Amino acid sequence: MQRRHDIDALRVIAFGLLILYHAGMVYVADWDFHVKSTYQVEWLQWPMIALNRWRMPLLFMISGIALGLAGIEARRLRFAAARSWRLLLPLLFGMLVVVPPQTFFQIAQQYGYTGSFPHFYPLYLTHGLCRDGQCLTTPTWNHLWYLAYLWPYTLLLLALVPVLKRVQAWLQHPAHSAVASWLLAVVPVAWMASVLLWLMPHFPETHALLGDWTVHAESLPLFLLGYVLATNAIFWNWIVRWRWRTLLVALLAISLELGLRWLGRHPPTGPMPDWASHVPWSAVERISRASYTWMALLALFGWARILLDRPFRWLPYCSEAVFPWYILHQTLIVVLAFWLAPLQLGPWLEPLLVLSGTVAGCVLLHELLIRRIAWLRPLFGLKARKPVSFTASAHRELHDV
Repeated sequence: MQRRHDIDALRVIAFGLLILYHAGMVYVADWDFHVKSTYQVEWLQWPMIALNRWRMPLLFMISGIALGLAGIEARRLRFAAARSWRLLLPLLFGMLVVVPPQTFFQIAQQYGYTGSFPHFYPLYLTHGLCRDGQCLTTPTWNHLWYLAYLWPYTLLLLALVPVLKRVQAWLQHPAHSAVASWLLAVVPVAWMASVLLWLMPHFPETHALLGDWTVHAESLPLFLLGYVLATNAIFWNWIVRWRWRTLLVALLAISLELGLRWLGRHPPTGPMPDWASHVPWSAVERISRASYTWMALLALFGWARILLDRPFRWLPYCSEAVFPWYILHQTLIVVLAFWLAPLQLGPWLEPLLVLSGTVAGCVLLHELLIRRIAWLRPLFGLKARKPVSFTASAHRELHDV
């Protein structure tokens, strides 16, 4: 099977944007995060909303596509065991080693905790941490929730392979191409809109796995759909042809959502027209959000197929580095932001140092330790293999997350 460089590159870019997004969480006003800077700005909400709408849906869909490209159908049990090891070991290691500093500095800033890390760590392992009736559940996975969700999703997909293959065959049949194209354009938007309109108000996002129905209702179908569409040439040709139209619709949809949010905060001073007072604007905003999410995904995949499907020299190395960087980055952000805050470096220098320090820390830890020490590799989702070879036969191994 031909190597899909565009999917590899999109995966690297998506995780790179995840680092940028989590660094922004330190500085965006009115949004909770583990550690906050004194240099918070409200305008940062707008680009972060635009990014947030598709960043995790893109990763879940890419993970499904990766399984569709990997040819797992004839080795489902063996793949389930290997994938469980590759996901659960880093998740457990992250919860016990990588994530605790985030909680330590969070309670130091938000709860006024003055104890040492050796005093804190047994509390993290055995007790919830509470203040004023609000408690942090520990141990926790924080930003590693994606791994906790991807594991049961993968097992479910493996169980549903016979059904998904039939759906795949129907969508790939030339006689169904026109109908399939319209279904793929409309049904995901309708589904996401229904989730936002009726499910999200009752089940807000928690990232706690159990009971997180809104996230499951959005992420699991995209994961399964990625698997179904991975090898569908009709779909990939269609999104390439429609890439300008999907991009335009996505821009219009996010402009409408952000515009309605702006008007909600800054309502016009004059009286509203009669017709406007009867429009359910909250529903319009959520339908716009659903439209933007799906059209942005289609546009991203379409443009990536044109611009990124080539063997970039940096791609093999970055594809391997993605998993360790993902595990490390948020802890580095939290630690650096906490340490730099008392220095009062200013609203430009401090975030620049947080972001550059995070990238530098990921580079050094991955390059000097993780990829070179055999027993560390599986703890960060890498196979404990000898010299890293990025031949065409290694294509499956690059889709680890």
